[in-house]
Amino acid sequence: MINRKHFAAVGAAVAALGVLSVGPADADTFVPLPGGELVQTLSDGTVVTVRLVGESATISPSMGATPVHRNAWVSGSTQIEISGARGEVGGTVFPGYTVGCQVNIVGGGASGGVQGSVTGEGNGNGSVGTSGGSNLSLGPGQAKSFYILDREQADDFGAESHKVYNYFAGNSGSVTWSDETIGLNGCAGYAQARAFVSVEVRTESVTSMVTLWGHPFSIG
Repeated sequence: MINRKHFAAVGAAVAALGVLSVGPADADTFVPLPGGELVQTLSDGTVVTVRLVGESATISPSMGATPVHRNAWVSGSTQIEISGARGEVGGTVFPGYTVGCQVNIVGGGASGGVQGSVTGEGNGNGSVGTSGGSNLSLGPGQAKSFYILDREQADDFGAESHKVYNYFAGNSGSVTWSDETIGLNGCAGYAQARAFVSVEVRTESVTSMVTLWGHPFSIG
């Protein structure tokens, strides 16, 4: 005859052992982000609207499994509209991210943004610096920016070239990205990241650069 009380006690003990034997599981953290909008009037009266929509980040435990390693996957979309311009218009879109280690990147600029101009070939002359990749090594107080586009194409001589921008002709353009990787190494303190979209607008009478910053978010 089965002793039901003994069986129940053994079952409870096994269940408790099972609970104790399972360590805390590291899980991805999905972070919805608010995006943003920038409306700017150029010197010739052209109105440029830049939007950042559908932005999010997924923060994941790094395969390095140490406090100085971090991984994130970022997604979003930018939409550009131009109005009030005379004649032909167009633009070049440079989406990217700035990452900082123990540094304030909320204000952009000298605190962690991309300073200076961005040329048509996607080269930045900012003091923070730009990078073509998303695997970054940063120490405390450092910040670096990188572009997320890598458009491979042949140059005028048939050699391989890589472009970090998307060109559009006319009054509107857009760029969408999904699960782009941010890998950060070497940062023992807190780390943040934020999106930026720089747009070089060209009209018949003016060429101007405008930059929209996204909301900063923690990557651990």
